[in-house]
Amino acid sequence: MTTADFANQISALLQQEQASIGAEWLGHLEETLVRSSTASLEQLRKHAQQFLATFTNATRSGDLDNIDHCSWEEVRVLLTEISSSRAKAGSTPAETATFVFSLKQPLFARLSRFFEGEPKTLAGASWAVSTLLDKLGLFTIEVFQKTKDQIIARQEQDLLELSTPVVKLWHGILALPLIGTLDSARTQVVMENVLQKIVETGASIAIIDITGVPTVDTLVAQHLMKTIAAARLMGADCIISGIRPQIAQTIVHLGVNLEDVTTKANLADAFVIALERTGTSIINKD
Repeated sequence: MTTADFANQISALLQQEQASIGAEWLGHLEETLVRSSTASLEQLRKHAQQFLATFTNATRSGDLDNIDHCSWEEVRVLLTEISSSRAKAGSTPAETATFVFSLKQPLFARLSRFFEGEPKTLAGASWAVSTLLDKLGLFTIEVFQKTKDQIIARQEQDLLELSTPVVKLWHGILALPLIGTLDSARTQVVMENVLQKIVETGASIAIIDITGVPTVDTLVAQHLMKTIAAARLMGADCIISGIRPQIAQTIVHLGVNLEDVTTKANLADAFVIALERTGTSIINKD
C-alpha cells in the first residue's frame, strides 16, 4: 500500500474515533503535563481539541510525508502558537514535544483494532503515523528553541540598557556610571545612550564614572576613547572619574594616552569641574 492509501485509512479512523482518541489523549496529557493551575488545564484542553481537529483535517490530503505542504499549514500555525506560549510560560522542550508524541499511544491502540488480522498493513500505517508525529514533535522543539532564543536576546538587550543608565546631574551635565566589564556590545549601547541623551538634553559635559569597572585593559581603554570621541563629535566634552590608584598604574603601563581627557579620582571632583566649565559655582552657606 502507498502512503496515500495509509493516509486515507488513517483519516477515516481519526474521523470515526476522534472523540475517544481525544478523551484518552487528554487524560494522558493531564497526568503528564498539567501543573496545578486551572488555567493551564483549560488551555491544554483547548489546544488538544484544536490540534486533533486540524490534524484530522490535514490527513485527508493524503500527504503524510511532508509537513511543509500547504495542507499542513493550519497544523504548523497552531503548533507554533502552542510552542511559543509554552516557551514563554517556562515549560521545557521535552514537555512541549510530549504534547505531540503522546498522541501516539491512543492512535496505535485504535490502529491495532482497525487493522486486526492485517499485520503488514498495521506495520505500514503505524510507521506512517509514528514518522508523521515525530516530524511534528521536532517542529515544536524548533519553534520552542527559536522563541527561547528571542526571549534571551531581548533580556540581554534589556540588561545592557539597564546597566548603562545616563543620569542628568545638572543643566548641561550628564553622568554615566559604569559597572562591570566593558565589551564591544556594551560599548555600543553606552555610545547610543550617551549620544541620545546629549541630543535630548543639549548637554555639554558628560562624566563617565568607572568606579565600578573592575579592571581596565587595552580593550576597555579603546572603548572609552571611542565613546569620548563620539560624544565630542556631538559637541559634548567628557570627564572620566573613578580613577583608582591600581587603574592609574595599569593605564600608565599600557601606554594609553589620556592627556587630552580630564580625569578625576571620584565623581564628586568630576562634578565640581563640570560645574566650573558650565559657569556654575557652589556656595557653602556655612
